[in-house]
Amino acid sequence: MICFSRIDDRLIHGQVVTTWVNLFKVEQIVVLNDKLATDQTQKNILAMAAPQDIKVVVLTIEKFAEIYRTKGLSRRTMLLFTNSIDVLSTVNAGVPINELNVGGMRFQEGRTQLTKALSVTNEERSAFQQLLDKGVTVTIQMVPNDEKVNLTEVIK
Repeated sequence: MICFSRIDDRLIHGQVVTTWVNLFKVEQIVVLNDKLATDQTQKNILAMAAPQDIKVVVLTIEKFAEIYRTKGLSRRTMLLFTNSIDVLSTVNAGVPINELNVGGMRFQEGRTQLTKALSVTNEERSAFQQLLDKGVTVTIQMVPNDEKVNLTEVIK
């Protein structure tokens, strides 16, 4: 079952593994990113960053959607993304994501800063808007103790 979905451009790091994984009793982290899925070095680094008892899988969006549709998930699974475009693609591929946590999309040239932790390109903004239009609840929250900010309050 999917128990938590998060965007964090840093992917697996201290905050993710110590707080969110424990809070949601995650047994498996699935990183969904077509580029990373073909990079064995990055896949190895991500696997090493997680606690030993947490299975880490890096898949293309299409492959995960196929697995989800045909076999389902037997473990409590956290979906982890680097951006809203990948989340939208996953939802459009038939994977149900009702709630999305945004932990961080850092500011870089060509991005508009919406909050301290969230900066977007025009394409990412559009993907967020489409997710909201599909009824996905999107909140910005770095760690569980932080106050949740609803994306609708900062995206315009």
